[in-house]
Amino acid sequence: MMKLKPKLFTKKPNFVKKTIALLLFSVSISINLIAQFSPEYELFKEKYPNSQAVMLNKETTYYIQLIKDEIDIKVESVEELLYIGPTAKFSSKESVQHSTFFNLLSINASTFVYNNGKYIENKVKEFKESDELSGSIFHDDTKTTSFIYPYMKEGVKTKLAKVEKITNPRFLMSHFLGDYSPVIHNKLTIVVDKAIKLNFKTFNFNDLPITYSETEKKGTTIYSWEVNNLDKFESEKKSTSVRSRLPHIIPYITEYTTKKGETIKLLNDVSGLYNWYYSLVSGLNADNNNSELKLIVDSLTKDKISETEKVKAIYYWTQQNIKYVAFEYALGGFIPREATDIFNKKYGDCKDNSNILFEMLKIANISGHLTWIGTRSLPYKYTEVPTPLSDNHMILTYINEKDTLFLDATGRYYKLGIPSSFIQGKEALVGIGENNFKIITVPIMPPEATIAKDSVYLYLDNKTVKGKGNLYLTGYNKIDLYNYFERIKTPKEITEFFNTNLRKGSNKFLVENYVEKNKYDYDEPYEVDYDFSIDDYITSSEKEIYINMNLSKKILEYKLKEDRKNDFEVEFKNINQSINVLEIPNGYEISYLPENFEQKNEFYSATINYEQKDNQIIYNNQIVLNFIVLKQENHASFNEFLKQLSKAFKESVVLKKISN
Repeated sequence: MMKLKPKLFTKKPNFVKKTIALLLFSVSISINLIAQFSPEYELFKEKYPNSQAVMLNKETTYYIQLIKDEIDIKVESVEELLYIGPTAKFSSKESVQHSTFFNLLSINASTFVYNNGKYIENKVKEFKESDELSGSIFHDDTKTTSFIYPYMKEGVKTKLAKVEKITNPRFLMSHFLGDYSPVIHNKLTIVVDKAIKLNFKTFNFNDLPITYSETEKKGTTIYSWEVNNLDKFESEKKSTSVRSRLPHIIPYITEYTTKKGETIKLLNDVSGLYNWYYSLVSGLNADNNNSELKLIVDSLTKDKISETEKVKAIYYWTQQNIKYVAFEYALGGFIPREATDIFNKKYGDCKDNSNILFEMLKIANISGHLTWIGTRSLPYKYTEVPTPLSDNHMILTYINEKDTLFLDATGRYYKLGIPSSFIQGKEALVGIGENNFKIITVPIMPPEATIAKDSVYLYLDNKTVKGKGNLYLTGYNKIDLYNYFERIKTPKEITEFFNTNLRKGSNKFLVENYVEKNKYDYDEPYEVDYDFSIDDYITSSEKEIYINMNLSKKILEYKLKEDRKNDFEVEFKNINQSINVLEIPNGYEISYLPENFEQKNEFYSATINYEQKDNQIIYNNQIVLNFIVLKQENHASFNEFLKQLSKAFKESVVLKKISN
C-alpha cells in the first residue's frame, strides 16, 4: 500500500509567513490573558478549591431617622465578589428587585478585570427596569432592574452598590452574614436616632466568630455585627430552609417618640403586629349586596344538620370554585379584596380565598377567624419575631367545642381537618376581634393520616410475574396525586404515570389496564385497581424457582451522604405498606422463606413479614416515617437502618419441585 509523504516547503510564501505570525501573536495574547490572575485569586483558589466564587465584602448600613415625626429609612449596601471558578461566565446577568415598600434610589455596578498587575474597572452603562410578573403572581408592583456585567470570566471581581428607601417602618429586612460562598468580610450597621427604639433577633450564630458592638454618637445609636473568614454553607437537597441554617439578623422598630413626647408603638410585641393587621381587614365586606353569595351558601347548607357539616360544604366549594392567583401590590399584598368581588371573579390570593370563606361562614351564622401564618420556610415564632417576616400566608381558622380546624382554600382536595402540609407545626396568629387574638400551633399530622397501601396478588407465568393490584391513598399522598392529575389529561399520559409510579420489581413492569375509584373525592381514599406484568423477573433452575417478593424499594432512595451537613426534611409523615400475595405454582413447595425483619425507633420503623397460608405466601412490608425534619445527628443511624433494610430486601423466596 502506497504511503503519502508529507509535502515539505523549502520556502514559505509571504502570506503564510503573515498568517503564522498572526497566529503566534494571537496565541501569545491568549496565553497572556489566561495567566492574568491576581495574587488574590491565587490565594482564594487554593484555599477554596470547591467554590465558584468568594464574597470579598458585603456591607449594609441602615440610616433610620425621625424627620417631622415620621420615620425615614435609607439603606446603603455594597457587595463585592471574586469569581474563582469556570461558571463565572454564566453570572453576567444580574437583577435587583424593588417595589412600593422598597424604593431603589440609585444603583451602580462594575467588573474589575486583572491585567498587567492591576485591576481595571469596567462600569455597567445600561440598566433596564421592567415589571416583575412571575408565573405565580398575577398582579405585582415589584419592579426589576436588570443589567449585564461586562467581561465576565474566571478571575474577575464584581461590585454592586445601591441605595434604597424603605417606605414602611415595619419592613426592615433580614441581613444574612453567611452565604453559599465563602465570606471574607460581612458587616451590618444600623445608625438610628435615639427617639427610635429597635429590637433585634439573631439566628444560627452558634459558635461563629461574629462580633457585635453598640456605640452612641451625636444623638444616634450605632449597632453593628461583623464577621470575617466564614466558610461557605452547603446547599443540599431536602434541606430545611435557608433561614433555618444561615446566620442572620432581623432588626425591627418597636416604637418611637415624637417631638411632643408622644410614644407611637409599632412592633413592640405580637399585639403591635396584630393590631396593624387588624386595621387592614377590619373594614372588609362592608357592601351587603351579596345576594348571589347568600344563594350559594343556602344551597350548600340546606341539607346539613351540624355546623361542622356546613363548614365542610362551604370549604370544599371554595376550594373547587375560587382559583388561586397571587396578588402583590403595595398594601394589596396584605389586604383581602371584597368577598362579593372575589365571588364574581372566581379567583383570588390566599387572603381573598380566606375572606370569601370567612364571609360565607358568616352568612351561615358560623364564626370563622382570619389567620396569619408563615410557611415552614419561615422558622420563626410570633413571640420572638413580631414582624411581617414571620408570616407569608393567610388561612381561616374554625373553632368549635371539640376542634380547631385550619382551612386553607388556596389548595385543592384538602379534606376537612388536614392543614396544608407546608404550615404543619407553625404558629398561627388567629384573629378574634379588635385587640383580641390567639396564637395556636398547627398540628403536625401523624403518619396514620397519610397512607399509601399497595396490595397485589401474584402468579407466575414461566419467567414472567403477573398480577392484580390495588393502590390505596389517603392524606397528603392523595392530595399530591390529584394535583398532578390536573396537569395530565390524555389516557396515554395517565398510563405512563402509572407505569412509572406503580413500578415494582424492575423496569420491565408494565400496567396492562386500570380502573380508578373515588378520583378527586375529598373525603374518600383514592384507589386504583390494575393488572400488570413483570417480564424476566424470576430466576429458575430445573428444580427451583427464586423470587424476590420485595417489589418496592423506594425508601432506599433516601440514603444520605455521609458528609451531609444539613438536616433532612420531608413534606409530611407517612406510612407505606406493601402486601404481596404469591400463589405457589402447582407442583412446587417452599424450600426457603426469608426471616422476618423489624427495626424501630421514635423517628422511623420498618417491618417485613413472610407467612405461608394454604397455597400462598403472604408478604407484608410496612415502613413508617415519623418525622418531618431529621436532625443531622440522627443521619448515621438512619443510614444504618436503610443498610439493614437493603440487606433484607435482597432476600428471595425459594420454591422447589415436589418430589414424586
